[in-house]
Amino acid sequence: MANIKGKYPIVAQVGQSPPLEFPGSVDDSWLKNKVIVITGGASGFGEGWVRRWAAAGACIILGDINVPRGNKLAEQVREETGNENVHFLHCDVTNWPSQVELFKEAIRISPHGGIDAVVANAGIADSKLELENPKNLDAEAPPPPNLDCLNVDLIGVIYTTHLAIFYLQRNPGSSPASHTTDPTQMLRDRHLLLIGSAASFSPIPYQALYGASKHAVMGLYRCLRSSIFVHGIRINLVCPYFVDTPILTTSARAILAGATIGTTEDVVEAGSRFMADPRIVGRALSVGPKLIVEEDESGEYVLTQKKEGVPKAIWEIYAMDFEDTDVYQRRLVAILNRALEFRGWIGWGSDMMGAMRYRVNGLWRGS
Repeated sequence: MANIKGKYPIVAQVGQSPPLEFPGSVDDSWLKNKVIVITGGASGFGEGWVRRWAAAGACIILGDINVPRGNKLAEQVREETGNENVHFLHCDVTNWPSQVELFKEAIRISPHGGIDAVVANAGIADSKLELENPKNLDAEAPPPPNLDCLNVDLIGVIYTTHLAIFYLQRNPGSSPASHTTDPTQMLRDRHLLLIGSAASFSPIPYQALYGASKHAVMGLYRCLRSSIFVHGIRINLVCPYFVDTPILTTSARAILAGATIGTTEDVVEAGSRFMADPRIVGRALSVGPKLIVEEDESGEYVLTQKKEGVPKAIWEIYAMDFEDTDVYQRRLVAILNRALEFRGWIGWGSDMMGAMRYRVNGLWRGS
């Protein structure tokens, strides 16, 4: 999609908020009494968000497959924060009935009977590495590759997204998300936060299934960003770099030895920036190692060792892709828009009649 000479304002049509600014730390106070569902909430980034948002007074429902760790975390956070609305529920994100039960139970637990935000956080790395190391495929019944990583990181995210779209638009007391809203006048939210990775836009050696899954999450985000406004839902994306969490495999740690990696704190900060500000709609952040940078004459950030340099770990990505597209796409959209103008309502009516005939013929044939 492209904004052709301002005539077809795509950004305005999908309700995307302006590019992000980073004026200091995030004020979490708006999160008080919000109901937030987090998959994979028992460790890593999920645990960080549970602790921070519960401390701000949010009602947290964390789902995870690790029952002992999840129960312990919920109990610990309740004690530390004095917030009794921190709940753990067992959830296997690869299992549709398990996710359905998570959301139904979240609605039952919710003090106001609805869900304000959903974080599709559950994820694993591919520990089997079978895709690029096939064995025994000449056997009489060769085994398929292990797809656990794909099932958790993609199928699980799609399940979570599907359920989130259903429940968020039905959140009692909520109104359609908008970047022009006044947070002080908003008691409820409709927010879907997807968790990608640096592997969403970069290759990752020996983790093809993980990379493919995270590329798909990026595609899911970019597609929904241009349509989910129909349901009054805002969607955002966080893409962490290599961070010291349980998902980081031993082999990855060995490869990264001596290199700079990101911190959980910065990822939690990025997610909190989205969660605590209902005016942020359709934006994505990449979180990497904290680097000392300065702006050059063109406004680009460059590494520096000067005292004037500032530490920066959070970067906005895909900030202008509704406006800045390749020449082919711009020309194609321009042609399609002109064709739409030329055909007008007569062309629309003709297409609708054709669609109806197709449907009737299909029913007549029993398809």
